[in-house]
Amino acid sequence: MTATRSEYCVIACAEAWRDAGEILASPMGLIPSVGARLARLTFSPDLLLTDGEALLVRPDGTPEGWLPYRQHLALVTGGRRHVMMGASQIDRYGNQNISCIGDWARPKRQLLGVRGAPVNTLNNPTSYWVPRHSRRVFVEKVDMVCGVGYDHAAGARFHRIPRVVSDLGVFDFDTPDRSMRLASVHPGVTVEQVREATGFELAVPDEVPYTREPTAEELELIREVLDPADTRAREVGA
Repeated sequence: MTATRSEYCVIACAEAWRDAGEILASPMGLIPSVGARLARLTFSPDLLLTDGEALLVRPDGTPEGWLPYRQHLALVTGGRRHVMMGASQIDRYGNQNISCIGDWARPKRQLLGVRGAPVNTLNNPTSYWVPRHSRRVFVEKVDMVCGVGYDHAAGARFHRIPRVVSDLGVFDFDTPDRSMRLASVHPGVTVEQVREATGFELAVPDEVPYTREPTAEELELIREVLDPADTRAREVGA
């Protein structure tokens, strides 16, 4: 079975929670949600999933436990949650902006607002999902720091950005200065395409692998169990 671009993105998101153990996954967005549920069903069976309110749930949404708000905050501030958020802007050190475009005092565009991004990024691992990779998103410097990057996180005990996933590839910060590195490209994408769509100079190794292929079992789970309506294609094209 040939995987689509959206299915490679699901796999790349799922890998963020590989062998995570008993931590709370907080995926924000369709493809990260499918990825987290896939991870739970395959290589991360101890992963905790939430309905976003007060319950722990199985991948099919069936309740399996209670998660009161006080306990949720204990997981958030103790490094026992791994969030995957979106980003209106993200820069070379992983600073994320979801608040506004332009000067915060007189913004050109008002977005979601800072919300919980500072607490998320300083207190538990945070990855990012970007469905449309472009220079408008991958910028030299974010207009406002909401999610905290490596150049602003000194002394934060649980700060970590495991990965950034876009519709073009996977990125990490495994460099001496903790700047963004191209870790893999999705099949059909070239390194030059990624460079052209990025507004800063990426760290690029001599050899860049392709994002791993989904197994036959994973494709069956994605297509028949987790997202039979193929809603993932709305976020990422063929």
